[in-house]
Amino acid sequence: MSILFLNPFLIFILGLFIGSFLNSIIYRLENNLPFPLTYSFCPHCHHRLHSLDLIPVLSFLMLKGKCRYCGKKISFQYPIVEILTGFIFFFIFKFVSINQLSVFDLIYYLIVSSFLIIIFVYDFKNFIIPDKVLFPLIVIVFAYLLFQYFKFNNLNILLNSLIGVLIPLIFFLIIYLISSGKYLGFGDVKFSFFMGLFLGYPKILVALFFSFFIGAIIGVILIILKEKTFKSEIPFSPFLIIGVFIALLYGEEIINWYLSLLI
Repeated sequence: MSILFLNPFLIFILGLFIGSFLNSIIYRLENNLPFPLTYSFCPHCHHRLHSLDLIPVLSFLMLKGKCRYCGKKISFQYPIVEILTGFIFFFIFKFVSINQLSVFDLIYYLIVSSFLIIIFVYDFKNFIIPDKVLFPLIVIVFAYLLFQYFKFNNLNILLNSLIGVLIPLIFFLIIYLISSGKYLGFGDVKFSFFMGLFLGYPKILVALFFSFFIGAIIGVILIILKEKTFKSEIPFSPFLIIGVFIALLYGEEIINWYLSLLI
């Protein structure tokens, strides 16, 4: 089914509301609260939030960043995640449109993006990648690849993903074993499996390059600002996720540009 009937602005708005939902999931993961979701509440006073309190971004602005019921400050995480999700949904929609993919493909990429946003925020705050998010994400990607294989009867789809998995998995596993987990957590090793499966070869190379490049720049800046030292622990999956999005959206253009330099 074509996505031409969809409006990019509406996709952005959808992203804002999904971002609000993702914030709720992140909170429940951090506090070991059960699923499925029931109703939203203030994390401070636990008062039930109503519709006017749950409008993405606008409610935060109207309430001046404070809970309507207890007056405690609302974390900036909430509007940031909502806006970030909105823009990611918008760019995913443009990517799917340019490549003339289907509504099914759009839904798939939006779901994967939502999982990645959860992992990004959770690891950034807690220095751990939750298996209960990562493992279902891997299953979703694997199921999609199998569907693509049977749909197009193209073995290259699976081979590219297999090569894409082996490259980062072996590389990360070596770093993990040599450093005894000092330079890289095992969660990052598991996440590299997802990266290769999702992006395949050669896009995985683009993701790895930008992940390490951006991570190195941010690390140096933090050290210069004396926010971190060389021995400080820094979550790496946020940089890996940035690399994933760059490779997904612009990987082919980057690879073609690089190859043109070699000719």
